[in-house]
Amino acid sequence: MVMVQGVVPPDAQRFQIDFQCGCTLQPRPDIAIHFNPRFYTTKPHVICNTLHRGRWQREARWPELALGKGDGFLILFLFGNEDVKVSVNGRHFLHYPYRLPLSRVDTLGIYGHIFVKAVGFLNSNPFVEGGTEYPAGHAVPCTWPLPRGLWPGQVIVVRGLVCPNPQKFTLSLRDDSTHPALTLEVCFRNRTLAWISPWGRKEPISSPFIFHPQRFFEILLLCRDNGLKMALNGNAAGAASLGQRALGQLREIRISGSVELYC
Repeated sequence: MVMVQGVVPPDAQRFQIDFQCGCTLQPRPDIAIHFNPRFYTTKPHVICNTLHRGRWQREARWPELALGKGDGFLILFLFGNEDVKVSVNGRHFLHYPYRLPLSRVDTLGIYGHIFVKAVGFLNSNPFVEGGTEYPAGHAVPCTWPLPRGLWPGQVIVVRGLVCPNPQKFTLSLRDDSTHPALTLEVCFRNRTLAWISPWGRKEPISSPFIFHPQRFFEILLLCRDNGLKMALNGNAAGAASLGQRALGQLREIRISGSVELYC
């Protein structure tokens, strides 16, 4: 699933999101899925099409796009076996059958009148089984058990959406003791990040603050022999030590605070 979050400029005429079979300028690559909202008519609408060997195929048109000039948006592309489903701001909008093999797509192109805030690749399915409604993310607090602990080389990925009026967000790794073995704390008021030890000692993290209201984020934790390396939205953000507490002794991950999860 591909997520695109952004804003339509007040003077926008059109923009397009293309799933391309290559990235060359000449010759122009095939485009398996061309998603093209247009705002220059009285009623905004979307055109979908496929470009094959330099020729556009038959247009498919969807009227009544619930998105206008100056609006923010969250567009999700869910790829099935035979077609792509698209939701706009949490509601199913269209499905478009594949005309070229999806296996040929290797490039995402975004063009035209659009301000892009975030692009993400998510594992979760936004459509309720048997329906087309986009549900909210998983509520927190929530806990994932680690019956076998963690081990060097393992990767933990946490993806989510920050709530509109966030206060704090924590991710804790816990063993069988009373206090968490290690906690990542995100403070929205001070715009700071820190690791917290079992004894409450805070170690500030020197990294750009990526957590903003109603914006998606991705935390990646890479397990090492003596701790964790972290990346935030794909950028390295330092490391944390677990001290004498071995990775194999950890028994759960607990997440709480002002976020919704899309892990």
